[in-house]
Amino acid sequence: MIRFDFAKFVFFSALVSMFMPILVASQAYATPDENAGKQKASVCMACHGPEGVSANDLWPNLAGQKEEYLFKQLKAFHDGQRYDPLMTPMAKMLSEKEMRDLARYYAKLP
Repeated sequence: MIRFDFAKFVFFSALVSMFMPILVASQAYATPDENAGKQKASVCMACHGPEGVSANDLWPNLAGQKEEYLFKQLKAFHDGQRYDPLMTPMAKMLSEKEMRDLARYYAKLP
């Protein structure tokens, strides 16, 4: 028979709840990786161009945009605050780290 120790359960639950925000924050705010963003951008290139400059007026140029702006737009699509039939499904597949990587990559392009 397994003995349940409520005091230990409460203690470890408290520890996890104290450190969880730190673990989550470290993942969410890890330094964006431009090279990872470049690899992930292969899907984006179909609409936004191979160098982040779209040939179609319907889709914006991403090259040289501010990093935080790009991240916020991706996050808005991801979270449902913005909707576009093409962008929303794409953004929903991205983790926060991937969105930051993409934003860093496109912000660094001329």
